[in-house]
Amino acid sequence: MSVTPPSGRPDFVAALAAGPLVLDGGMSNQLAAAGHDLSDALWSARLLADDPGAVVAAHRAYFDAGADVAITASYQASFEGFARQGLGRAEAARLLARSVELARRAAREAAADRPLWVAASVGPYGAVLADGSEYRGRYGLGVAELEAFHRPRLEVLAAAGPDVLALETVPDADEARALLRAVRGLGVPAWLSYSVEGDLTRAGQPLAEAFALAARAPEVVAVGVNCCTPADADRAVALAARVTGKPVVVYPNSGEGWDAATRDWSGVSTFGSAGGSAGEGAGRAGGWLRDGARLVGGCCRVGPREIAALAAEVARARH
Repeated sequence: MSVTPPSGRPDFVAALAAGPLVLDGGMSNQLAAAGHDLSDALWSARLLADDPGAVVAAHRAYFDAGADVAITASYQASFEGFARQGLGRAEAARLLARSVELARRAAREAAADRPLWVAASVGPYGAVLADGSEYRGRYGLGVAELEAFHRPRLEVLAAAGPDVLALETVPDADEARALLRAVRGLGVPAWLSYSVEGDLTRAGQPLAEAFALAARAPEVVAVGVNCCTPADADRAVALAARVTGKPVVVYPNSGEGWDAATRDWSGVSTFGSAGGSAGEGAGRAGGWLRDGARLVGGCCRVGPREIAALAAEVARARH
């Protein structure tokens, strides 16, 4: 199944080659800040059906803060996950496509005089299990089984016309192999970003070897990390650039820690600058750009305020 990008739109790959682009921040924290309950197993994907306007508003907040790219609310969305909520395949496909449509709507409504892009989020298999295994990998499934899981929703998302597919928060090199097979022939570029700890994937594989899997994949236009600490992101950017020779994508968490017992975040954000709190001075994003990053943003607990500061730093780097 091959998809032709929407006619009349600038080319995302050309824009990426022309200079760095700013990604948005965390969808879930923005929705939670607006008062939405995300305790359901579908997480933010539940609002694709229940409150699509809330998803548009979250995207708008990031566009208005200076983001160039919105990542859709489809991270936790899958045919299997929707089926557990009693939704059939036709309705699940409609909601997957809606995630792209809502981001496009936000781009149309945003007060921006620059091109705005939509990345269709493709979360790992573990996200569907909703048991934390997305941060461990090693699901007990082979590459062929994981490819069979990912390919149908990738086809639906690609057909909805995003500018790029975000293969994100991948914890395991085996799942990366499956995703790289699953995106072949879709006609939409993709980025591949791992969730990491130190110099290893969450499943414990050397990060250099994991990055190398994407080096010869023509569909993959950027490689990097997300949903990790800012310090781990700092170390990973240069490695991804050196191993793959491709632009790097990087969007870590705030740096706060999640306490599973209290189900709350603790600690201090270190997103904004090395060793500092979010929004303090410059340095972290500038370092990423110097090391080869071309797509920079934030993940969990990174909101519009932090993205606005990051966008200002990227704007300074462009000039």
